[in-house]
Amino acid sequence: MTEKELLYVQDALGHEQYFQTQCRETSSKIQDPELKHCIEDMSNKHREIFNSFYGLL
Repeated sequence: MTEKELLYVQDALGHEQYFQTQCRETSSKIQDPELKHCIEDMSNKHREIFNSFYGLL
């Protein structure tokens, strides 16, 4: 992996961590169970994507 490719992966990891954090924070503030579940699913999906990118390293 080139240095530039590594920077792209690191950038993607940072974005996915940010999305996970935002989803968790939003989920904790929402009262509607259906919407809360949807946001929790999004958080889990971003965790899976993060793990996929991390696996490239």
